[in-house]
Amino acid sequence: MDRTGAERVFHVKLPGHDAIARNADEQLVSARVSLPRRTVQRPLRQVLRRLAMALAVLFLTVLIVWVDRGGYHDNADSSVDFLDAVYYSTVTLSTTGYGDIVPYSEGARLANVLLVTPLRVLFLIILVGTTLEVLTERTREEWRQNRWRSTLRDHTVVIGYGTKGRSAAQTLCATGLRKEQLVIVDPSGKVIEAANAEGLTGVVGDATRSDVLLRAEVQRARQIVIATQRDDTAVLVTLTARQMNRNAKIVTAVREEENAPLLRQSGADAVITSASAAGRMLGMSVLSPWAGTVMDDLIQQGSGLDMVERPVTKAEAGRGVRETDDLVVSVVRGHRLLAYDDPAASPLQPTDRVIAIIRARNEPPESPLRGSTRR
Repeated sequence: MDRTGAERVFHVKLPGHDAIARNADEQLVSARVSLPRRTVQRPLRQVLRRLAMALAVLFLTVLIVWVDRGGYHDNADSSVDFLDAVYYSTVTLSTTGYGDIVPYSEGARLANVLLVTPLRVLFLIILVGTTLEVLTERTREEWRQNRWRSTLRDHTVVIGYGTKGRSAAQTLCATGLRKEQLVIVDPSGKVIEAANAEGLTGVVGDATRSDVLLRAEVQRARQIVIATQRDDTAVLVTLTARQMNRNAKIVTAVREEENAPLLRQSGADAVITSASAAGRMLGMSVLSPWAGTVMDDLIQQGSGLDMVERPVTKAEAGRGVRETDDLVVSVVRGHRLLAYDDPAASPLQPTDRVIAIIRARNEPPESPLRGSTRR
């Protein structure tokens, strides 16, 4: 596809381009980093809980004053009824204190010292504590984000956390990638909340915008996985990500195979055609159900058999491909990929890397192939 054709596809396949331009400011505001939390309590629930506590303190104070109402004096009518007890408790707890109702007996004054004053302090702590907690939480969140940004290096960014993105993240974690080194980017806040619940850091926003990718520290990432729902979006994200990071490995998923060359021109190192890959798996399973079972096992990391890329060990250097401990299917030498039966693949060189099939680390050696009984 020539440059003119690429530009034509780029512009024609973008739906709602004017609407995106009109809502640019809203997208800019909505982009935010969301770090995973151990416990999350809704702000409304916190406010209601504190309000209930404040009302309980007020009710207890009213009860104390009402029980000892004979020890109080009202300058207006010299008697204290229930409304006066509520009034006195309210102005006392709020530290207003007009002085029109005062305790004059020793018992009432003692109750004010031992009970009402501590309740007044508790009431203020409840009211002021809500504001302080909000400010403290905001400060703590800013500190966590600054610390997260300062320590994030050579991480992996997964753009799009649907079925493909979630499976990619699970595979990366199964191969040993720490969750702290994984950042999810998705325009849906609910999706990012789900990622946070799994212990992953997320960025809410449109990944076609460079400011959103900057929040995910794409410029310092080692690997970028693009698993968007639309091929035109994948092209835009790939172009933006490659412009921001020239050295990262970018792997992109597309639905239509005809768009794969466009993704490679946009800067993707590898393009996975999801529809074609699923179709090939279906065809293989029809011809040989067991072959389909083996392929399904190989692409699911962490159980059964795994396909990995690893460097050649010192003991393997100088030996043939079939003389290694693992089942080697290909050899990576420089920028070339050599098949196992290529005469140039043997002997192995110290700088080579091999694509090998190994047993998953969490599988006991004597266990059968995972899924070997599935039909």
